[in-house]
Order: sequence, then structure tokens, then C-alpha cells
Amino acid sequence: MSDATTNSPQPPMDDVAAVERLHRAYHDIRAELGKVIVGQDDVIELMLVAMFARGHIILEGVPGLAKTLMISSLAHCLGLKFHRIQFMPDLMPSDITGTEVIQEDRRTGQRAFRFLPGPIFANVILADEINRTPPKTQAALLEAMQERHVTVGGVRHEIEAPFFVLATQNPIEQEGTYPLPEAQEDRFMFKIFVHYPSYEQEYEIAERTTGGAAPELKTVLAGAEILQLQDVVRRVPAAPSVVHYALELTRLTRPSHFNRPRDNQSGERAVSDDGYAQRPGLELVNRLITFGAGPRAVQFLLLGGKARAVMHGRKHVSTDDIRALARPVLRHRILTNYAAEAEGYDADAIIEHILDSFSPAELTESKNAGVAEVFRS
Repeated sequence: MSDATTNSPQPPMDDVAAVERLHRAYHDIRAELGKVIVGQDDVIELMLVAMFARGHIILEGVPGLAKTLMISSLAHCLGLKFHRIQFMPDLMPSDITGTEVIQEDRRTGQRAFRFLPGPIFANVILADEINRTPPKTQAALLEAMQERHVTVGGVRHEIEAPFFVLATQNPIEQEGTYPLPEAQEDRFMFKIFVHYPSYEQEYEIAERTTGGAAPELKTVLAGAEILQLQDVVRRVPAAPSVVHYALELTRLTRPSHFNRPRDNQSGERAVSDDGYAQRPGLELVNRLITFGAGPRAVQFLLLGGKARAVMHGRKHVSTDDIRALARPVLRHRILTNYAAEAEGYDADAIIEHILDSFSPAELTESKNAGVAEVFRS
């Protein structure tokens, strides 16, 4: 795969044409991945949502569920440069970002520093078993994920867009691992659980992988075209009611005292809690959650909702898009306590309880204002 595929200029598309293009590309990519991946439709959809929303994801699942194959196959279908980084206890930050070396010019005899880029300089990065390396090395990803560049020796080196980090975790072996700090987990748009296939799917996997040549995947999109589509996703309109829905859903993951405004002078929490104490689902939240999701969750719910809407051929976001993304966006942003573990509640169960505790119809009339069509016809 040549870099020319990624950098070749693409003719501009209007917004309506871009929506249609992304909708077609979504189905074409799923069809191509279906040649090598059996099942995992929800996982593939969330991976594409995150990529077109310029987010990063964590994939958690036991070994042998084709996580690496999914990621490398997706990079191939998108015509993007792919690098896999195996995270180990002895991996150093410079092993990821790159390092400066002294080289001598044979003609002049002079020595100078030269930067040798690390594997982070690619479009699609597989951070394999990210919880098996110390926090110092995990943190080497932070600047690249957030800023799209790395700094070595005081010099900034830009990473070519598009840039997509997919980190995997093995949930069954925790001895000798380093759980991701909450600040780093929060930078990932989604945390996606990869589950075992069904009986029929596993039968098909066994048939496909034990005979015959591997199918050849076709490239569906180019890098420059992906950048255009990412820009279009950002311009998808969201009605005020949808924004309020994402906001209230996020705020309901926090114990009620966190939603009370502070007095600017004393710093004390106000007595009024803006009605949140009366929410039917909040008693469970107050009892089982220590900290809830922050503002970045609202951003990712809306950006993911926009990408999901366009992938399904719609030109606006609905509350159904927000609800569909609630679990992967919120589950790694909720810190439960010992009471939750004792009562058998995990983050997903609490999110389900919150989703059932209120509906978009509960929003006030002012929050249910419609949105004008902004796409050019």
C-alpha cells in the first residue's frame, strides 16, 4: 500500500453528496470486512463511528477473537498505513515515539542529530495489550492521541492525518498489568467489549480458517477522502433537544452533589441541585457511583451520534443515536464503589438503569426546539 493513496488530492464534495458517499462506504467496508471477519457487526460499526468522529477506542476481549485481524483489515479497506505496537513491561516511550541519533556525514565529517520516527507515525495504530506496560510508556500515547504530534528533543513532529489509535486489553490476566489511569482512559472515545461468537459463527470461523486461501480485500476509501468525510460529520446538525438529552444523560452518571453549582466566593455547593435529586434513577447512582462522566462524554456522544447518523444515511442526529452509544462512551468514565460490586452492578447495568429512568419526552418544551436543515440541497 503506497502513501500516495493516503495523500492523493480528492475533489471536494458537497455535504449531501458526502453523506451519500459515507453511507455507501459504510456498507462497502462492512461487506469487505465480512470476507475475513465473522460476526462482530456491532464492534465494526463502533470502530467506524469512532474513526469518522476522529476518536480513539479501547477493545477489551479474551485472546483469539480477531481483534488484531479486524483492525489490520479495516486499515487495508481504508487505504491507510498500519502499525502494530506490542506493549510489554520493558517497552520505553522512545520505542513508541522515536528517538534522535547522531549521524556522521561521510563527505564533510560533521555530526548531526537525526530523528528516527517510531511506530506511532502511521494512520492506524494498534496498541496491543496496552495494560501490560508501565504508566510512563502508556503516557507516551497521550500527546499523540490528543495533539496529533510528538515532541522529541524539544522538536515537534506532526503525525499525518487521519490518525486512529485502537488499544486492546486482555480482561482475564491481571497479574503484572498496569491498569490505565482514569485520565488516559477518558481520552478514548469508546470502550468496546468483544464477545465470543455464537455457535453458528464459530462453525463458520472454523470452516473459513482451516482451508483455502485468504480472500483479498479491496480498498474502499482513501486517506484524503476520509479527512473530507470527517469534516462533514462535524457539520451534521444536532437539535437542541438532542444536545440536552446527551447532557442530561451524562450528568445523571454523577452523584447528585456533583451537579450542584459552587458558590464563587465560598466554594460551597449550593443547596439547589437543579432537580436532579428527584430523578428516579439517581438514588442508585448516589449509592453505587463515586465519580461520573465528565464533559468529554457529552462531546463524544454528540460526535459519535453525528457519525452514526451519516453512516446510516441520515442528515441529522437523533436521541436514538445517543442511546445506542451510551454504553461504549460512558462505561469507562464511571467509577463504581464497593457497594456496586457487592450488589452485582457493573457500569453497564447502571447505564441501563439511567437510560430507563428518563426519556427524551421529559425534556421541557424549550429544549425540544427543532433544528433547521443546514445541508445544501
